[in-house]
Amino acid sequence: MKMRLIGSISAAIVAMGTSLGLAQQAPTPPANVFAIPSTGVSFITGDTWEQNGQRMRLYGVQSCIRGSLFTNAAGVRQDCGEASLAMLAALVRDTHPTCSAVAKLPAYQGNPPVNLVICAAHIGANTPDLGTVMVVQGFGFAAFTNQGEPVYKPYSVAEELAKKNKSGLWAYPDFIHPNAILFKAVNPDK
Repeated sequence: MKMRLIGSISAAIVAMGTSLGLAQQAPTPPANVFAIPSTGVSFITGDTWEQNGQRMRLYGVQSCIRGSLFTNAAGVRQDCGEASLAMLAALVRDTHPTCSAVAKLPAYQGNPPVNLVICAAHIGANTPDLGTVMVVQGFGFAAFTNQGEPVYKPYSVAEELAKKNKSGLWAYPDFIHPNAILFKAVNPDK
């Protein structure tokens, strides 16, 4: 079952990447490539985890916000943030990504510094970008700046296709997009 799921995800990513004109391979990472270990990892959100005492976050990806709810196909209310987190954990477990840090954010309001990373999933002979996989599957979203611009434009293109195909969380009409929640927090008057 696991291999069938990975195969179908791989086929979907390759097909989507081709149709969107996106690279099928992750960008060529800098020399500081590291693996996400199979043990000792703590997932914090659907875009952030801790390993070896350091906090990592997928560059340009926004996960669902914990505490925001959606109603699944069985009529049960579920936490959207937990769904994003579960998908990230499953993809890390099943695709053994390798990552590279592209920037480091300083400590902020009691939170530790964060390494922004790009990661390549390993699905058969393909190595799609883990952020793209999250977005295409509908459990990750394009992160936006406070000015409303996408941090990484290909993720917003992939998000539009996931939305059109009702992939993942897009299948649930009462799902609240995480950027709507974040924009409201930054601009409470709007």
